[in-house]
Amino acid sequence: MLVGYMRVSTTDDRQTVDLQRDALVATGVDHRHLHTDKASGARDDRPGLKACLDYLNAGDTLIVWKLDRLGRSLPHLLTIVTDLKARGIAFRSLTEQMDTTTPHGELLFSLFGALAQYERALTRERVMAGLAAAKRRGRQGGRPPMIDAETLERITAALGGGASKASVCRTFKVPRSTLLGTLARIGWTAPAKV
Repeated sequence: MLVGYMRVSTTDDRQTVDLQRDALVATGVDHRHLHTDKASGARDDRPGLKACLDYLNAGDTLIVWKLDRLGRSLPHLLTIVTDLKARGIAFRSLTEQMDTTTPHGELLFSLFGALAQYERALTRERVMAGLAAAKRRGRQGGRPPMIDAETLERITAALGGGASKASVCRTFKVPRSTLLGTLARIGWTAPAKV
């Protein structure tokens, strides 16, 4: 069975799905098997898309007018199409002439997957380079420490002197989870009892 999904970005009457509907119906999608959303593609909570994906069964084909109508980004689109493929559902995009039931469509899908992986690798590379540059300049990324160096020194001295972690938390007004995380991060271990 052919199932169609359509989306426009605004809920007002400036945008309609008429162009998409005409193209999907001309392809052979029955009016009863069309699902629609009037929402930004960036939104995760698109009820029409959820209903469409839930409606599909193995052997069906999901058809969209254009790729950007389905996914909010290339990784999101690949996730949807990969899930469809795993469920035995074909995918077609009319504008880009992608059809996962053909060798040409499989090639395009594989290229999109490779491009998404390349994009993730480039992003990671840029982030790592930025962190390294910041570190060379003496800046450290991440959240600022919850316990300053002076207080931490007093806490470790108290713990080294035999104070319990519970009493240290009360005395220094530090949540237990923060204390334990900080001690683990600095590698502090309790002194051996004699």
